[in-house]
Amino acid sequence: MAIASAGYSITVRIIVDPDDPTLIGKVTTAVGEAEGAVSALDFVETDDRGMIVDITANARNVDHAEAISAAIEAVEGVHVHHVSDRTFLMHLGGKIEVTSRVALRTRDQLSMAYTPGVARVSAAIAKNPSDARNLTIKGNMVAIVTDGTAVLGLGDIGPVAALPVMEGKAALFKRFAGVDAFPICLDSKDTDEIVRACEMLAPVFGGINLEDISAPRCFEIEAQLRERLDIPVFHDDQHGTAIVVLAALTNALRVVGKSKNDISVALVGAGAAGVAIAKILFADGVGDIIAAD
Repeated sequence: MAIASAGYSITVRIIVDPDDPTLIGKVTTAVGEAEGAVSALDFVETDDRGMIVDITANARNVDHAEAISAAIEAVEGVHVHHVSDRTFLMHLGGKIEVTSRVALRTRDQLSMAYTPGVARVSAAIAKNPSDARNLTIKGNMVAIVTDGTAVLGLGDIGPVAALPVMEGKAALFKRFAGVDAFPICLDSKDTDEIVRACEMLAPVFGGINLEDISAPRCFEIEAQLRERLDIPVFHDDQHGTAIVVLAALTNALRVVGKSKNDISVALVGAGAAGVAIAKILFADGVGDIIAAD
């Protein structure tokens, strides 16, 4: 059975009789009996309707969350006023934003950041394009490019629906590596159009991170971009997965005292990730690899 997690957590706002001190205990008991996990209990206020309380609970899935809400509603003397999905609340307005790294409080600061001072910087880059990495965002900016055809476990959901996932990846870049990243969700499944779009966007970015593009087009897109662009091109589904699998296998072999030359590897699945895993394991010296798809 799946474990209740914050990914399916809800906050239920309830109204209870303030003169009955047992009701809050009955509510938490009801959540527990419904196999939910109470993670927070917040007293909001007391008004003419009664005592208003927010109870937050983790669930296993959407159906389980609804069952928890129903269990709370079934407690006599308790009225469920509103149920909020905490994951959706986190995504309201998006998860990333663009902020200025320089102060623009005075006329002097504005004249340096923008006109007329900025023209001198642009002229310098025109003479020496490599200066763009130091004088613009290019040196620390990654494009997260997708067409939304192979998103998580959702499959082909399209570029707009893929945007929350790409926003999340951009947030990970910033939080764990200090790298700025921006989602580029392209409304095309045509390999040549995607390659061309990346070529046209390349002047802004210091790297391209291909994400959630279905096989076999992802292989061709990556190959063409590596050939045409002078910036790194990384396909997360291939290269990220392959790197962590090789790392895990290397550590596991150390634990059991075996050599990579003495093992056989079975791969369940031979899509983008599976093919890349097979390639990196083969390059690292694992000779016997069996892939099933």
